[in-house]
Amino acid sequence: MTTPSRPADGSAELLPIATPARTRAALRALIRPDRGLALTGIGVLVAATAVGLLVQPLLGRIVDIVADGRPAGDLTLPVVLLVAVAAVQGVTTTIGLTRVARLGETVLARLREQFVERALDLPADRLERAGAGDLTARVTGDVARVAEAVRSALPEMARSLLAILLTLGALALLDVRFLLAALLAVPVQLLTARWYVTRALTLYADQRVANGAQQQQLLETIGGAVTVRGHRLEDQHTERGAGRSRKAVELTMRSVNLVLGFYGRLHIAEYIGLAAVLVAGFLLVGDGAVSIGTATAAALYFHSLFGPVNAALVLLDDAQSAAAGLARLVGVTDLARPARPVTRKADPAGGVRPAPVPHQKTGPLQETGPHQQRTASGAAVALDAVSHAYGPGRPVLHEVSLTLRPGEHVALVGTSGAGKSTLARIVAGVQQPTSGTVTAPAGAGDPSVVLVTQEVHVFTGTLAEDLRLARPDATDAELRKALSTVHALDWAEALPDGLDTVVGEGGHRLDPARAQQLALARLVLADPALAVLDEATAEAGSAGARVLERSAEAALAGRTALIVAHRLTQAVAADRVVVLEAGRVVESGPHEELRDADGPYAALWRAWSGSRTAPHP
Repeated sequence: MTTPSRPADGSAELLPIATPARTRAALRALIRPDRGLALTGIGVLVAATAVGLLVQPLLGRIVDIVADGRPAGDLTLPVVLLVAVAAVQGVTTTIGLTRVARLGETVLARLREQFVERALDLPADRLERAGAGDLTARVTGDVARVAEAVRSALPEMARSLLAILLTLGALALLDVRFLLAALLAVPVQLLTARWYVTRALTLYADQRVANGAQQQQLLETIGGAVTVRGHRLEDQHTERGAGRSRKAVELTMRSVNLVLGFYGRLHIAEYIGLAAVLVAGFLLVGDGAVSIGTATAAALYFHSLFGPVNAALVLLDDAQSAAAGLARLVGVTDLARPARPVTRKADPAGGVRPAPVPHQKTGPLQETGPHQQRTASGAAVALDAVSHAYGPGRPVLHEVSLTLRPGEHVALVGTSGAGKSTLARIVAGVQQPTSGTVTAPAGAGDPSVVLVTQEVHVFTGTLAEDLRLARPDATDAELRKALSTVHALDWAEALPDGLDTVVGEGGHRLDPARAQQLALARLVLADPALAVLDEATAEAGSAGARVLERSAEAALAGRTALIVAHRLTQAVAADRVVVLEAGRVVESGPHEELRDADGPYAALWRAWSGSRTAPHP
């Protein structure tokens, strides 16, 4: 189970945070594959700690030998045994801590893999509502907190807890009254731990949320710096960033004060316990119940507890911080787990068959025009009564039914906010609809669907490496062929080092048109059965628009395509045009037919074309 997370100012719907019960269950699931490693590591640490407990009785033995005035030769055996104990404890502790550390690193790697897998699988609208800062804070700060705890706190906590338990047992073996005296410190320690934990869990969770909100504000301000300056919003954004920074600093100072109070209470517990053990030793030696050496051993045992007890309690600070970070990570891994309402299946005959989904809405096919009577049989992709909303009361699509036949190029047009990009992402499988069924090809290539948007990222590395993201085993000849297909080979070979030129941040910068051609070349290399272009030529200026349209046309040759048309020249060249208005399909048909029908598309065409001469399809 997860709980929603929202900053105090309500600016974004942050990604959820797992409940403590769910976090513990996730941790058990992460450890379960390495139970053997965990058991052996703990077992070796138990042996190391047990051997180390021989030090205090041996020192007590030396005290008794000196107190009784025995010969110096009697000290040889206990001294030799002390050396042996130190050697054995050192070796076994090293082995045990190594195995526990290996366990921690293995679990941490598994957690990171799951987090990255789930984060990449999150619906686009969910990330948009949360903002990039929240996810960035989790993938950096929270992962770092958990990693730090795994590498330092986990081994130390395991060793400290074992030392506490075995040392208390050793006190009982000396004399149960020593144990009772030592336990007088426990109520203070337990109250201290409870006082700390009840405040720390909420405080650290709030601190992580505040840090995420602070990062989000910085990302928004820096990313939109041109707009901020253009509208003279510098002071407003500065104050907003300062406010979120003050909130983060305030929570940090509260955590510092919490830790200081925690340490102060621990010192009181140490004083009470040690005083009680010394008084018990004084009385027992006076009564002749124990020797001076035994009382010394008891005092040394309790004194040796200072380190493990303080370490265990102090590590609660790291544990609480790591637990808060882990809950935020688990919240993301759980977010993508619910069953998806989109089904992509192929029947034994190789066609496409829809599968029912919960709350599926049914209704008549909403397409109009000469292709209205066609069914999903043999279709490359089919949408049946697909609806989507980005939140309660925010519907974007309303029971859209749409069929793309194999090899067909369909242009999706409409005014801004009509739902074109949402529908494109649903067809591509990036966005999951609220209800309805999507069927798409199976086994028709890997991947079977590729989405290209106007927001193209050029990864840092050589141009060849960037291209091979789509197909890692592609040869240089295949890379050149893909570039040639999208009319990009000439400028690619003209780069300083050709395909080996480093591009992206810190390398050769590609202008928007060339970056888009790079994305189209990746599409050619991936060779999908279905391609979805969401305004993929919008970033180019007027001079480069026709070049990119030619590149897109070449990249889409021979494959089914859905094109969100930024320019209606793309609609002219498409086999069919689908018009969206307010999330509904209102027209569907060839360009000429819709242009002459005096409907919504004709109005769009007149508004867009003006004096332009439409190219021949």
